[in-house]
Amino acid sequence: MYTIFKNDTSIILTDNTNMLFEKDYFLWKEIRLNNRLDELLSAEQGQVILFDEDLNMIWKEFGKHFKIIEAAGGIVENETGEILFILRNGIWDLPKGKIEKNESKEEAGLREVEEECGFTSLDLGHFIGTTYHVYDENEVEVLKISYWFSMTSDQKDLKPQLEEGITALKWAKKEELNFVYNNTYPNISFLIEMYKASFQ
Repeated sequence: MYTIFKNDTSIILTDNTNMLFEKDYFLWKEIRLNNRLDELLSAEQGQVILFDEDLNMIWKEFGKHFKIIEAAGGIVENETGEILFILRNGIWDLPKGKIEKNESKEEAGLREVEEECGFTSLDLGHFIGTTYHVYDENEVEVLKISYWFSMTSDQKDLKPQLEEGITALKWAKKEELNFVYNNTYPNISFLIEMYKASFQ
């Protein structure tokens, strides 16, 4: 299953027949045959489920509709288990950025977190998961695929990368994240819940 976000709408690609009991589902073959994907993506429906028995096929065909950008980033914890958030353009976010040519996902994730937060001491942990979101950029529809890794550091003297629109950094306990959920992107909330669930 793939969960892709566009603004406040989640688009779910699935081959799970149990999800067909949901009220808003569509057969991928019909959407593709009638060229209705743009119509679905432009509607603010909360959730859209696209079903086919061949999940790999849906994903490949869905991806052909977009310019693909790959990025990597991290959820950084300090020695007391707090998570580091960045305030980018007035919205709470997690550090990440585009993967450069000939750069691994892990290398890109570390580099971007170091650059955006001023880290000089940062340890790479495990792979957390992947998030997907679509947006329009200069009249081009983009699908951003972001790979996320856990990271740890006990560094105190951090500095936000102002030229990237980052104006503040904040460490927060896992049980005190309402300020983030109230002012962040749906895919970031989704990622945080995925991360917290990995410890349960």
